[in-house]
Amino acid sequence: MLEFLNAPPGNRSFALIDVPCMNRPLNFRPPHVSKRKKTPMRYCLLLISLLSCAKDEAPALAEAVRQTRDITYNNITMKLVIEKPTGTEMDALLVYHGTVLYDANLMSAANNVMDDFKGILDRKDMLIVGVPYPGENMLLGDNIVYAEAALLWVKNKASQELGISIKKIFLGGHSQGGYLVTRLNTMHETNGVIANAPGPFNLVYRCQLEESGQIAAGATCNKLRAAYGTTSANPNAYMARSLLTFTRGFKSDILFVQGLNDSPIQMYSWPVFKQEVTNCTDCKSIRMVEIPGGEHSSLFMSSVAKAEFNNFINSR
Repeated sequence: MLEFLNAPPGNRSFALIDVPCMNRPLNFRPPHVSKRKKTPMRYCLLLISLLSCAKDEAPALAEAVRQTRDITYNNITMKLVIEKPTGTEMDALLVYHGTVLYDANLMSAANNVMDDFKGILDRKDMLIVGVPYPGENMLLGDNIVYAEAALLWVKNKASQELGISIKKIFLGGHSQGGYLVTRLNTMHETNGVIANAPGPFNLVYRCQLEESGQIAAGATCNKLRAAYGTTSANPNAYMARSLLTFTRGFKSDILFVQGLNDSPIQMYSWPVFKQEVTNCTDCKSIRMVEIPGGEHSSLFMSSVAKAEFNNFINSR
């Protein structure tokens, strides 16, 4: 099942109305207190306080606790950033950041993407896991083993190690994080995947632009060139790591969000990727949301994209 939405840009505003509860009558007296017996003033004040309208208000939820945890799965050892709400049963959302040039900045990137997803999520009862996957000293795509280790740890070990019961698992990714969660969707089943501006779609095209001097050289293509030679000499090696290669066999429902005012490189291949995914015959439900005028971070900026994100999670 494939759905498309081309949504106009726009913002929504909400008004919060604070309605105070009704005060108790000043002459209120609990039935068990004798009319003839005099009661100390301190006791009366305490009793009135306990029976006041504050008693009827729902208790405020405790703030979720964010911590860093070392995990090991499939011989992969890495850190995760985990934000756990109160309670013992919850759904989980694993989130994957975009490209980070230096691994020294991974924890910051993981915390930032957690804040981004938490900022648009309309639920406060989900376990949020930031995945600081590495990339500085490896070729693009080789970090899939770290992305996978994090997912499998949450699926198979997190409940026991965190002392909770995890019900549903969702994946969310931005940019290269969107690339990783799309690839993970061809490998493992979850309850749903959200990919914002995933990429790179086509490393042959991108790295050819760098080789010809049309755009500045970057670390991703430099490392591929050192390993495989130029794109003209070994195009298949570049394409094997491109997201256009991973448009089949989606094991779970997936939501793609793409701003239509993203970078020229992204927009060059987006129509091709969209068509390839549309042609998939062995994929679960696919929904594509395009944001006119939206840029690379449209999921976090567009009210339409935010609503689509929450509806996707809450309907599964």
